Amino acid sequence: MKRMILKSLVAAVALAAVGAVSAQDIKEHNFKFAANAPEGHPAVPGMKKFAELVAAKSGGKMKVQLFLAGVLGSDQANVSAIQGGTLDMAVMNTGILASVAKELAIFDFPFLFANEKESDALVDGPVGKKLHAKLEEKGLIGLSYWELGYREITNSKRPLNKVEDIEGLKLRVIPNPINVAWVKALGANPTPLPFPEVYGAMEQKAIDGQENPVGVIASNKFWEVQKYIALTNHQYNPQSVIFSKKVWDALTPAEKKILDDSADEAAKTQRQLARAAVGANLELLKKNGMTVTEFPPAEVAKLREKMKPVVAQFSGSVGEATVNEVMGELAKMRK
Repeated sequence: MKRMILKSLVAAVALAAVGAVSAQDIKEHNFKFAANAPEGHPAVPGMKKFAELVAAKSGGKMKVQLFLAGVLGSDQANVSAIQGGTLDMAVMNTGILASVAKELAIFDFPFLFANEKESDALVDGPVGKKLHAKLEEKGLIGLSYWELGYREITNSKRPLNKVEDIEGLKLRVIPNPINVAWVKALGANPTPLPFPEVYGAMEQKAIDGQENPVGVIASNKFWEVQKYIALTNHQYNPQSVIFSKKVWDALTPAEKKILDDSADEAAKTQRQLARAAVGANLELLKKNGMTVTEFPPAEVAKLREKMKPVVAQFSGSVGEATVNEVMGELAKMRK
């Protein structure tokens, strides 16, 4: 009996923290939250923190069930299910959503951000909110930006010490035109593949390599099929936490606030843990036999130059207004 009373008190305190709400403002919910991420992936601690926060803020009424490692299908399948209201939410590379709102493809531009301070300020500010708002008319609500981090190139052929070493490699890329273009610009052969197919393609030698942040490379044990990693930092990937508009529209303002606030709070934890894990994951890759290389400054400058035509090529399709706004915000930060 005492335990039941205590449980009721804890729930009441949690609900009071949301604001002046009545019991009917927050109903029982069990939300399904999907990702193509396995345990150990940078997104997973954020998902767990989000579920914990939602439960706490709702007094246990709103629960979040996690579905990891692509068990509910590819990112593209998850987007479709969220639009249809059969899946509540997911977290994925923001660039993947460019097929829904073309402006989000700007996050695939090579060397867009110089550091995490810039990326945090942009995605958390008015520009980031405006970009997520473009998803709404397509049946998606953008709750928050988490992060995957800076992308690096791995392969099974040779160490990469200069830009020319990339030439001729058959590299998997995220299936979108910008990623195909930048790999071509480096003289390599792009192979667009959904992420769940990447390990098998490398294992069967259908591709030589791929590019992803260190946390993804480590959590998927790519060292089993890849020998070399070059720390190129050629792209930065925000992760969008998206929610079904069909489900969202049926929620009360109090319920929406819980989800929105929890996604933003979880973002802080997720980014902090993801960044802290990079060093440890690099050591794990080395321990498991991967050779790590970094380009000297002159090669980085050459890499940036080779990528510039890609930005120019796709500025029109992304939208000149969006490109100018993003570049303008970044220019202000760099003054």
